[in-house]
Amino acid sequence: MQDRQFVSWLRDLEAAGNEIVIHGYFHERPKRAGESFLEKLITQFYTQGEGEFYDLGYEEAFRRIKHARDQFQAAGFKPRGFVAPAWLLSGDGERAARDAEMEYTTRLRTVLDLRSGETSPARSIVYSVRNGWRRAVSLAWNAALAQIVKDAPLVRVSIHPPDFSHPTIWRQIVDLISRMAPDRTPTTYQDWIADQRLKRGL
Repeated sequence: MQDRQFVSWLRDLEAAGNEIVIHGYFHERPKRAGESFLEKLITQFYTQGEGEFYDLGYEEAFRRIKHARDQFQAAGFKPRGFVAPAWLLSGDGERAARDAEMEYTTRLRTVLDLRSGETSPARSIVYSVRNGWRRAVSLAWNAALAQIVKDAPLVRVSIHPPDFSHPTIWRQIVDLISRMAPDRTPTTYQDWIADQRLKRGL
């Protein structure tokens, strides 16, 4: 928040209709001694150390989310959503996000209204581009997944900066969005949540 150019860029994005969301705090989970095979598989192989909130306890999760929220608010932003890195959010982390007055969170397969507790199924289309075999698997998997979710009420396409560096990945993303565009209305998570609350009479 000390970087004025960065804050100005965020304000321009928000003014253009983009939503500012808290996405973890450090975006990393350091290796720990005595981890099980499953923990290593998820936090090192699957996410390459990005699962910050995977097994974070309540107090620390609350502290980080609240600190991020306060920093954004001091700069004039009002983030309503919290999305854990790699969508790995522990039960304590979810409770911390709720207590830190976040309106919603998302995981790989769902969008959760933290106020009402309502969960909307919504599998995200997302790419892993760290090496050739991951890119090949992502292209095949997402081509199939796009067909599976095409009639779902909410379709999520998650784009990360490295995706732009791989022409075949970026071409598929653009093609998928182009095919969906005639039948879809782009929305933010906060607007989606507000619309669902209206439909439920909340």
